Amino acid sequence: MRYDFQNIVITGYASLSAAGTDSGQLLHMMTAKESALTPVPPEYSCGKDLLWGRAVNFKASDFMPPLKARKMDRCSQFTVATTGLALKDAGLDVTQLQPERIGIALGCGFSGLANSAEFLEGYFTGGVEGLSPMLFPNTVPNAPASNASIEYGLKGPNLTMVQRFCSAESAFLVACRCIEEGRADVMITGGADSLMPLMIAGFAATGQLNSYAAAFGEGCGLLIIEHAEHAAARHAKILAQVSTVSTVGLIVPGYEEEAEQILLGDLTAGTCCSFSGTAARTKLFSKVLTQSPPPLQIEPAVGRSLAMGGTALCALLATLRSNQKGLHLASSPEGPHYAISLTGGSPV
Repeated sequence: MRYDFQNIVITGYASLSAAGTDSGQLLHMMTAKESALTPVPPEYSCGKDLLWGRAVNFKASDFMPPLKARKMDRCSQFTVATTGLALKDAGLDVTQLQPERIGIALGCGFSGLANSAEFLEGYFTGGVEGLSPMLFPNTVPNAPASNASIEYGLKGPNLTMVQRFCSAESAFLVACRCIEEGRADVMITGGADSLMPLMIAGFAATGQLNSYAAAFGEGCGLLIIEHAEHAAARHAKILAQVSTVSTVGLIVPGYEEEAEQILLGDLTAGTCCSFSGTAARTKLFSKVLTQSPPPLQIEPAVGRSLAMGGTALCALLATLRSNQKGLHLASSPEGPHYAISLTGGSPV
């Protein structure tokens, strides 16, 4: 399907990853082919040579009181911190706006997996009495979006998407539709995931370490999207306008060319592209790999997870010049596949 948007603009963004909280540093690493990945310790690597991109320099206490941070899982800490950075980048003061017109749509793959493991371990070792009510709120995938809404007083739509390697892209589409349908004036959207050794064990158990999970990553990438009239009324700086979001589900063998045409359309020279998910590993987007400038690939720099598409979109935004076309591509092995088309600068 193809969704065309006329009045949606991007006014801010922020990312947090193994490269730090500076999207410019992330972009530098991606373009210079540098890497923040480190070897996974042998006790966690299941006998494989694996890499991971941990946000080792992130300190929740830099963004919130320690007592508040202790009540959140790591993924929620990422999301709350990055939401604040993105709102600041967009020049948005929620207290000066209608909070019921500001929402969040977040892609989240693993969310509070560490809390889920600890919660269930309590039950398996101690029965019902071993369950901790303090852990339970952070065991659900929508905890990060909800914690961000509580922290900043967002009372608009609150949505969480879990759709394999296209979780952030699915959230982006939902956020755009919320604005198009008049449900919100401003939406915070992107993706967040945290990293823990149990994930590696899970991928090993399902036989996916060598195929789709050889370079793990964690972090959060968020964009502030607004209705163009709302952004103009507050004299916001427009970083990009959203043109189209195209998506294809399971691709039947033999129809790859048709799917590529739906997603890429008329790809023009000079289009700046970014990849997330397994897009760089599929023949579906082989045309893009020969494009100039070369596509931005997030995995070699900071690793990847199910919801790192938001971080890749932040890197794409950091490169876009006024009126330059930008294209973000994402794939899951079994589908869906996404193409998000942007144009740098204010609407013409």
